[in-house]
Amino acid sequence: MQMLLILIGLVIAAATLIAILWSIAYPERRLWPPQRYTTATPVLVWVPTFTLFGILIVLGFMDWGSLPIPSWLRFGIGIPMIVVGNVIVWSEVAQFGIAQTGGAKGSLRTDGMYRYSRNPQYVADIAMIFGWVVLCASEGAALIGLAGIVVLIAAPFAEEPWLKEQYGSAFEDYRETVRRFL
Repeated sequence: MQMLLILIGLVIAAATLIAILWSIAYPERRLWPPQRYTTATPVLVWVPTFTLFGILIVLGFMDWGSLPIPSWLRFGIGIPMIVVGNVIVWSEVAQFGIAQTGGAKGSLRTDGMYRYSRNPQYVADIAMIFGWVVLCASEGAALIGLAGIVVLIAAPFAEEPWLKEQYGSAFEDYRETVRRFL
């Protein structure tokens, strides 16, 4: 069962990364952000995302403690990163809404956590994944977590040309003053 979950998780991460790399290489035929937001878009965005996070969580419990990470580090670093990451992600989702977070056109956001990072939701997702991997100290979760982090690091490179196209000089000015990640 564990190997099957790892395989499914790696396939989801690889397919997502391929879509992002395609979008970087061919922005006029991009897959992310979607060229048109339709009723199918939330399914195509959120089902793989939540499936990957679900697999990460299940693998963490299945293989709990298989990595030699001291308990003080697991609980002292892992739990705070998960909590802070969740607070940031869900507070920003509340500001944007589910649709815009999932690729629908909206407004350029430069306030809140976006004053410090052009991608605070991705940074927070990375923190949550890293926090979970440290907390559960699981080899399987570490593998899927690493794959998920690679996808999250790549995603802004596909989004930024779209943001420039949508918001023009406002995005350019923002990009010049705020870092991509931290």
